[in-house]
Amino acid sequence: MFSVDAAPSPRPETPEPSSKQGRRNAGVQLLDDDGAISDQLEACLEHIFAKYCVPPPNPREGGDEGHGVVLLEPPPGACLTPEGLDAWARDTNGAPFSQETKDELVEFLDVTDDGSLTFKGFMQIYQLQTENDEEETWRDLSNHGFDRMLKLVATRREDAEGEGASGG
Repeated sequence: MFSVDAAPSPRPETPEPSSKQGRRNAGVQLLDDDGAISDQLEACLEHIFAKYCVPPPNPREGGDEGHGVVLLEPPPGACLTPEGLDAWARDTNGAPFSQETKDELVEFLDVTDDGSLTFKGFMQIYQLQTENDEEETWRDLSNHGFDRMLKLVATRREDAEGEGASGG
């Protein structure tokens, strides 16, 4: 997985997993220099996870100073139940996961004893996805209202059901 071929990339404008990610997003990196999820991305993922977790989230204290938007923060020990996982998958990808995919999540990622996805497991999903397809992670973030600067600008449901999102 970490071997690098000598041949040039067929799409040189697309960063490969072994190269620096997020070139088009000056100052915003999804992965840090060590290849781990950046602090900025982790805050976004906490907010997304918190929308679907049990127990329900608490707003981040002081998170809205001057921004008008408060990011959610999952409480300690929170998890995504099968219903929460389905709701997240629907809002992110348009459909819930297949049973086969759910079985793989339980087998390979961090879950509770009853098979609910922990925040650590949720981060594992995005670690793997971002290493392999950064644009897919950007699409997911956009679906949950984050812009390319990782700022929460709108909620997906409000934009989809409202007059339509016209970014500026």
